[in-house]
Amino acid sequence: MKAIIPVAGIGTRLRPHTFSQPKVLMNVAGKPILGHIMDKLIASGIDEAVIVVGYLGDMIEAYLREEYNIKLTFVPQQKMLGLAHAIWICREAVTDDEPLFIILGDTIFDVDLQGIFQSTTSTIGVREVEDPRRFGIAITEGEKIVRLIEKPDNPQSNLAIVGLYYLQNAGRLFRSLDHLIEGDIKTKGEFQLTDALQHMIEQGETFTTFPVKNWYDCGKPETLLSTNKVLLETMENHSTHPGCVINEPVFIAPTAQLTNAVIGPYATIGEHAVIQGAIVRDSIIGRGAKVDNIMLDNSIVGSNAGVSGNYHEINIGDSSEIKLR
Repeated sequence: MKAIIPVAGIGTRLRPHTFSQPKVLMNVAGKPILGHIMDKLIASGIDEAVIVVGYLGDMIEAYLREEYNIKLTFVPQQKMLGLAHAIWICREAVTDDEPLFIILGDTIFDVDLQGIFQSTTSTIGVREVEDPRRFGIAITEGEKIVRLIEKPDNPQSNLAIVGLYYLQNAGRLFRSLDHLIEGDIKTKGEFQLTDALQHMIEQGETFTTFPVKNWYDCGKPETLLSTNKVLLETMENHSTHPGCVINEPVFIAPTAQLTNAVIGPYATIGEHAVIQGAIVRDSIIGRGAKVDNIMLDNSIVGSNAGVSGNYHEINIGDSSEIKLR
């Protein structure tokens, strides 16, 4: 089974972190976002991945080649023309009559993919959402999709497409992608994969949906932190550090150095990070970062960054209240 993973995005919503590293290499619960995705794919039987790279793509390639022993093909996307374009440029890496799985590179998911790969029809992951205008949506009759619409202004369904696509026949997909690209058919200024799939439906392809209950967006600081929190709750990573207080759940890399620190709950501490005299909770501390004499909450500290503070001196009388920020 082959997967296409588009990871060419710049990740502007995660700046300043993405000035120096790709979004998909941001650490969450002890490993890069892309690492969580790859682990799930390989455990489900994927043995070949086509990676669409762009901004800082050399860092993504170096990480994957070092960490994963499967066949990897890297396809550069020179212009950001939409998801359909990102898939279309993978044409030479895909065989017409083979099945294909597509997953967006910034979404961590919890789905039984082995069951999906046994489907006798093409199928798309969906989830009910409150505001479907931000997503591609699926309109269904029973289990069958009758129409797919990209970010509708007046949605007729709340079933959002969440970035997981299983195609029975790659050749039929690429013929529909050719139809979009050659006809310069765009929606909201980009070539949309949703439009290509809708064209497949119009050509007679049968699509069904499968539910995705646990789907974790990592595209913004607040969603990255919330995903970190959820994933830590599913992990077993009990740590002891003399002179420190560890409030599980946390992830603390084996090479991290902790002195007189209070860590957690919901903290991820990266490799070679140094934490001393600090309280860190609900935060992600990057590789090689230094945190000294400060209290951090709901924070992201990048790799090799440093943050420090000072202790306060106060003289406060009875029945008084003071807030230090």
